[in-house]
Amino acid sequence: MNLILFDTAVRNHLLPFTHTRPVADIRCGILTMRERWELYLQRASSTASVPVLQAAFPVHYNETENLYINAAVFATPALGIVISNLKPGQALVQDETIIAIYTDAALDYEALNAASLKDYEPVLCSEPFQQLQQVWDIFNLNDYAIRSDFAILTYQKESQPIPAHVTLIGEAKNVFIEEGAIVSACILNAQTGPVYIAKEAEIMEGCMLRGPLALSTHAVVKMGAKIYGATTIGAGSKVGGEISNVVFFDNSNKGHDGFVGNAVIGEWCNLGADTNASNLKNNYDEVSIWSEAEGAMIKTGLQFCGLLMGDHSKCGINTMFNTGTVVGVSSNIYGGDFPDKYVPSFSWGGKNDMTTYRFDKALDTANRMMARRGKTLSDAEIAVLQHIFDHKENYIKQ
Repeated sequence: MNLILFDTAVRNHLLPFTHTRPVADIRCGILTMRERWELYLQRASSTASVPVLQAAFPVHYNETENLYINAAVFATPALGIVISNLKPGQALVQDETIIAIYTDAALDYEALNAASLKDYEPVLCSEPFQQLQQVWDIFNLNDYAIRSDFAILTYQKESQPIPAHVTLIGEAKNVFIEEGAIVSACILNAQTGPVYIAKEAEIMEGCMLRGPLALSTHAVVKMGAKIYGATTIGAGSKVGGEISNVVFFDNSNKGHDGFVGNAVIGEWCNLGADTNASNLKNNYDEVSIWSEAEGAMIKTGLQFCGLLMGDHSKCGINTMFNTGTVVGVSSNIYGGDFPDKYVPSFSWGGKNDMTTYRFDKALDTANRMMARRGKTLSDAEIAVLQHIFDHKENYIKQ
């Protein structure tokens, strides 16, 4: 089978993170949604997403066998078995969710989202599963995802020894250290959940870490950091200060003191020293956030919800964010007052002097940061950012 992970209209409720990536490349748990499906099905995948993303994330079709899987659904062993047993012309469904379609047809985003079950033989799925439906699910389901990923990634594998200078609370079986990881004198609490430390990751001295925790390849936890689960630090990201239930995508920095909790930080972001982001309202009320899909504030049903920051956004030292603040892509925020709870993509400035971040200047900043890790924006990625810049007003209520 040729594996294709497809986006649905759910992607609109996962903005600002799906401005720059398909749902398949959202990290939740130790793995991304794509990595998890590829692991369970033992094959590489491509993506069927909206046209603006297809050049950066091309789709590859097979003339005879294409297996389409809903990228918002978390892979599980049981789902993997059921999907592997699908026959051509069948679709796996549960309630109103199409989980998978097996066909020889080359289906794009529009065709997949217009798919009718009358076109396929429905196979009813009785297996329970989780799926991303709202942007806050990325941190809200991170506990579930880390525990599930830990079980499959460590199955019949042996961890590197826990160094003698590490203080362990809980059982050693709940800590897995890949070869090449550096773990200095720190406290690991594995009673509260598993701790996974990937190859070439580093935990500096004096850190206090509580599971569930996932530290990805080349990620760094700086001296004296205090991290509560369920937290994921993406590949190449560097973090310090106090963090609680946060998902950092790859190559982002929160290198200094300050608090971030119940949050999602996109790729290539930088939080200045002593940045603090509230995750709880003073009156303990339900948190509402700005929905770019609906162009309005919506209720989350959560008492704890912090900062949601899109790719390539930055903030200066001592920046303060209100509870449930949403920041778009490529914004540069500074100033002494709280910025608005919604900062549109390509914004520049503070609460009282916010203006548009010039596109050429934004690209220059992005490339400067990426160059520190030996990378640069591709033409396809620049085209995606140009589209976001040109259509940023569509996500603001008129």
